[in-house]
Amino acid sequence: MEFTTAGVVGAGVMGVGVAQNLAQTGHRVVLVDLSEEILDNARKELRNSLRAFAMFNRKAAVDPAEIFEKIEFTTDYEQLAKADFVVENVTEEWAIKERVYKELDRICRPEVVFAVNTSAISITRVGSVTSRPERVVGMHFMNPVPLKPMVEVIRGYHTTPETIDTARRFLAELGKECIVVEDVPGFVSNRVLMLTINEAVFLVQDGVAPAADIDRIFKTCFDHKMGPLETADLIGLDTILKSVEVLYESFNDDKYRPAPLLKKMVAAGLLGRKSGQGFHTYR
Repeated sequence: MEFTTAGVVGAGVMGVGVAQNLAQTGHRVVLVDLSEEILDNARKELRNSLRAFAMFNRKAAVDPAEIFEKIEFTTDYEQLAKADFVVENVTEEWAIKERVYKELDRICRPEVVFAVNTSAISITRVGSVTSRPERVVGMHFMNPVPLKPMVEVIRGYHTTPETIDTARRFLAELGKECIVVEDVPGFVSNRVLMLTINEAVFLVQDGVAPAADIDRIFKTCFDHKMGPLETADLIGLDTILKSVEVLYESFNDDKYRPAPLLKKMVAAGLLGRKSGQGFHTYR
């Protein structure tokens, strides 16, 4: 199968990043979300992301007009009927994902693979609400998508080797490699990362050190490009909280208990970069 047109469901930060990466590698994209307001914000996010990409990749010419021409922004799920591959990026809430996949299963051609871009939700569970569980695969992109060369691919219980091969080919067309892991909550990356971030939030809450010092320790002592709380701000504290809650519910283990400070900040709308304020201030 050729991947001429890709469907991208969810026009948040990750969805916009996936759509941009697809358009930059010559694919046409159908980017779907619930409202024109969300899509307008997605257009703004894309413009900002293209500017940032140009700054980090001065040798790679990016024509914003050409990228926008390749992306169809729509609220009409029926437009996904023309997709050759679908990447879903909606919020980490099971009730929402369940509704989305029932719609996708109805609209998309039977041979189309569904890639679940999730931090922690079971790929096997997602596949169970479709008529094609063998063609459902996890595809955990990292942020910012256009700049990250590696993707964590998750094999659900019913995911076939052919689907894994299709996922590899799709990602290769985006200029990315992948590492295949098994379907357990959090997989590899977030089972470790979310615990690290949550524990860093506890350190701030307990007054052990301010956020800036915690991040500085990780950057200067371990050569990390970003500290755990800077990473949390980049991902979005609401997404971090939902991911930690999924881990807590899935394992029934107190080590995944969300820090009360994290809950408080999300309730206050301090979500990180996208709100302008998280553990650090952004302008």
